[in-house]
Amino acid sequence: MSTVSKPDRYTSFEGIESDSNSRRLIAMLMQHISDPEKTNRFWEQFKTISELIGQQKENSGRRLDELFLIHSNINNIRELFEEYDDQPALQLLEQIELESC
Repeated sequence: MSTVSKPDRYTSFEGIESDSNSRRLIAMLMQHISDPEKTNRFWEQFKTISELIGQQKENSGRRLDELFLIHSNINNIRELFEEYDDQPALQLLEQIELESC
């Protein structure tokens, strides 16, 4: 009997695509919040902050990445995806939360 094991972040991050999954999720989020009908002041500020990803020098030396933004705003992100019934995004968010947050 062959057992396929799932990646376990508590054992190793091997097999977990946290960077690429985080980038994909942020892209999915941006599709929503770039729509003037779906954005608000919070999401506009989020977009401004997301522009600092990889811009350590412009961010007072702090390294900002997609996973950090997701982790820091996970409830707001989930709420938006639920509001617009974006099931693929919700599934990816759940995967990221289980594997990486």
